[in-house]
This record gives sequence, C-alpha cells and structure tokens, in this order.
Amino acid sequence: MKSDLPKVLHTLNGKPLIGYVLDTVFSLNLDKVAVVVGYQGEKVIDFLKGRDVEIVWQKEQLGTGHAVMQAEPIFLNFDGDLLVLCGDVPLLRAETLIYLLKTHQQKKAKATVLTSVLDEPKGYGRIVRDKNGNFERIVEDKDTSPEEKQIKEINTGEICFSAPALFSALKKVKRDNLQKEYYLTDVLGILQNDGEIVQALRVQNPWETIGINSTSELLQMEEYLANAKLKSGVEHKA
Repeated sequence: MKSDLPKVLHTLNGKPLIGYVLDTVFSLNLDKVAVVVGYQGEKVIDFLKGRDVEIVWQKEQLGTGHAVMQAEPIFLNFDGDLLVLCGDVPLLRAETLIYLLKTHQQKKAKATVLTSVLDEPKGYGRIVRDKNGNFERIVEDKDTSPEEKQIKEINTGEICFSAPALFSALKKVKRDNLQKEYYLTDVLGILQNDGEIVQALRVQNPWETIGINSTSELLQMEEYLANAKLKSGVEHKA
C-alpha cells in the first residue's frame, strides 16, 4: 500500500476496510469475535476500542495458518463453527456468510471454503476440483504447476470451519512450501485425508470477495462502488 498505515485501516469511501468487515460480522450476532493483529497492530487495536472483540497478537508473520493458531486459546472448549475472514475484504455481505454457514451445516462439513472465479487469478490460491466437480484441494499461487495456473476459480480466504476439527488439523500443518509458512488452506487437505467432508461454495459476484492489496486496487473498488450495485446471491457447486 506504500504506507506505514496497516492495510486494513486504509479507507474505502472514508471507512477503514476492517470497519466494513466488522460491521458485517456484528450483524450476524455471533457468540464471539476475535481479531488477529500483527504489523502495526497497536494502530488496529486503537481503531477497535469500544468494539466487542478479543485481540489476538501474531508476533511472527508465519502465514495464515499461524495467525489462526494464535486464536486457539480464545476458543478452547468451543465445539461450534468458526468463520475465518480477511480484514481487507470489505464487500462481503452478511447474506453470503449466512448461506455459507447454512451450507456448511447442512452438508455436515468440517470446512467450507468460499470461492470465486476471476479472469486474472494470478496471486490467488487455485481451487482444484475432481472430474465430478467436487472440491479436491487448494494450491497456493506460488506452488502451482503450469496447468494449475490456468484455473480461474480461486480461494477467497473466507472459510467456515468446525472449531475442534480446525485446531486439531492445524497441529498437523507443516511449512514445507516455497514461502516456508503455515498455510491455513493445508487444513482442508488434512481434513479430507482424515475422511472428513470439505465443501466449496462459489460466489456469484467476484467483487464481493476481492481483497485490497494495493492503492490501485483500492481505487478500482471505489470506482466499482460508484458505478455498480453489488449483485446478490451465491451458487453452490459441491
């Protein structure tokens, strides 16, 4: 973002990105909300003052899986479902998250990942499906083969988990990848290998799940909001 300000505090139409996410989350009346902070975390914590959230520090930046690991103490003995969301995805709607939760529970899944189809998927993990169209695995962009790079369906980073299954599987995640990080997405493969159900739910409008990673992307989203209304609905492809 070419700034000392944490990415999630950059504003979209005058409102911090994480403010959009939290407003959506709070509208769901969930039991507990935790925010994982790292780089410039004090500034994020200052923004969170007065909000009913628990703060979790990720002192080392060792990947998305590592970030979620830090929140385990807050959810000890919790046997319900957890939504793991990104603080830089401002347009995700409450209706989509409700549908994600319902699908996850109806299918008795241990993990359900929200996906999207992008014309230019570079930088995103790809959704690999089997010959029947069922979810098979996620491959991070830097670990993709030439064939996998052609896949346009991507992992949005928004995933619903069974809490006990998530934290149990996280203990099996290793850093044997090019980034030397703990990938949260590895949990899905671990659960599948254990015979658990993993689902993928595709969002109809990709703008809803786009994360902001640069000032140019922020400007593009402002332009999108100025010129289009967010489409509704998701389609399920199990």
